[in-house]
Amino acid sequence: MAPISLFFYHMALTICGNIQCNLRVDQMSEKRQAPRQKSFLRGLVYFSNSPSGTDCLVRDISESGARLKFSAPPTATENLELHIPVKGQTLHARVQWRDGDEIGIAFITDAAMDRSHSKGDELSIRVSKLEAEIASLKQLIKRLQKNNGNISDVA
Repeated sequence: MAPISLFFYHMALTICGNIQCNLRVDQMSEKRQAPRQKSFLRGLVYFSNSPSGTDCLVRDISESGARLKFSAPPTATENLELHIPVKGQTLHARVQWRDGDEIGIAFITDAAMDRSHSKGDELSIRVSKLEAEIASLKQLIKRLQKNNGNISDVA
């Protein structure tokens, strides 16, 4: 339980003194639209149309968002693209919160993107997707070359 949620939990326990009140406080503190799942996925984040991705770890994920952990506090931008190579997904998102080396993001649906992006933005989005795909393909090539090198060493 997060420190703030724990604080409110103990305050409710002190004030109400019963389990029903405690459950109501826990439900009120949960703001997520969809249930989250714990994960340990590698991700690449592209901040504000940057050509290079920043490595991250996807710690929690749901249909509507995710919690990302970085090796250092990430660049301050509002919108980003999250590429998850294992799933072959690239998701557009908006930063909801920041806490040191972690950020919480909400995924942006295609309908919301259509309303918020102009033609120039659509091109930059396509470029970002292609760059994420290129990065994924480069990693695949490296793995294949490494495996091919191991096979030739055996022969």
